[in-house]
Amino acid sequence: MQEMPPVLFKQYTGRFLISQNSSPAIMPHLVRENLFIGNITDAVDVLQNGSATVTHILSVLSSALISFFSEYKKGLTIPTKEITKVYAGGGASASEDDGSGGKLLYLLEYAGKDLKLVRMGVPVRDMESENLLDYLEVCLDFIDKSRKEGSVLVHCFAGVSRSAAIITAYLMRTEQLSQEDALGSLRQSCEFVCPNDGFLNQLKMYEDMGFKVDHASPIYKSFRLKILGESYYRGDKIDSSKFGADPGLPSEVTSQVESSPIGGKTGTSAFRCKKCRRLVAVQDNVVDHIPGQGETSFEWHKRKSSNYNNFEDSECSSIFVEPLKWMTAVEEGAMEGKLSCAHCEARLGYFNWSGIQCSCGSWITPAFQLHRSRVDMSSV
Repeated sequence: MQEMPPVLFKQYTGRFLISQNSSPAIMPHLVRENLFIGNITDAVDVLQNGSATVTHILSVLSSALISFFSEYKKGLTIPTKEITKVYAGGGASASEDDGSGGKLLYLLEYAGKDLKLVRMGVPVRDMESENLLDYLEVCLDFIDKSRKEGSVLVHCFAGVSRSAAIITAYLMRTEQLSQEDALGSLRQSCEFVCPNDGFLNQLKMYEDMGFKVDHASPIYKSFRLKILGESYYRGDKIDSSKFGADPGLPSEVTSQVESSPIGGKTGTSAFRCKKCRRLVAVQDNVVDHIPGQGETSFEWHKRKSSNYNNFEDSECSSIFVEPLKWMTAVEEGAMEGKLSCAHCEARLGYFNWSGIQCSCGSWITPAFQLHRSRVDMSSV
């Protein structure tokens, strides 16, 4: 009898793979050519037994380490050979925190039977407050490369939220689909997927940024400040690796200007201490906000008057920026306090994790405020 070749087919009640020398086994859902979505059981099966179709695995779990699989299934041993570990803000280490505040962005390794699979592990929790945006680009690039070299299984624990959010973003980027249309398209292949509300909000931001994570975008800057604020209120250690670089250091300002939206040309706005002229911020550090209604936004404004200045014709008295590495009081964990020049210690402004109301009436949370009267604007 002629041996049956590997055949992949779908039925309404399940997905099966018939491969050489193997019995039928449950397999992940096929989303696009060479792209599958599944859960941790699907991944364990592929890692243990190999696959006639899957050559790459993207694991989006609360831990990126292979040991997570052993905790899920006692006694399970999966051979691995590390290729690389990449941290968001530090060097390499054997743990998911490198000891200097740098969080593991991803690890890459050969894994499974005969070390033939390439696995990327990304540490993301299935929580609405989790920062998904910072992991999107590396995940989507891995999926792209994996589909060219073979086929990829994207999985989380249940195959419902995290993996669905990643694949939705992938369809958005590659097919220029809105968040809603991309998720609807994914549900045609896997009807039960349901990213949590926090992930859906971030995917909408991803759409609004033009299907890319644009660190210079006001959308991203506001999001990152919100994440830092939530981390602070949870009592987490302040992650200074998330702070903006100190533009007053020559090497830092050079790198910021080179990576600025104006293509590395001089002329970007810079803010200097009025007393000693130290550079304290550049335009890329500024967090824009929507102007409020001027005097009418303040609770203490009791007078009914048509004579106050229309705020649209005036300028905010403060500049709000992201937290920067020269702000020692912020890094030390204070709730609020003065922002003083790192060189001459002149007072430049104020910060408060609970927020500050701008002269325009808008409430900025958290707020890192530089008074325009204490800084001069020039060009770098």
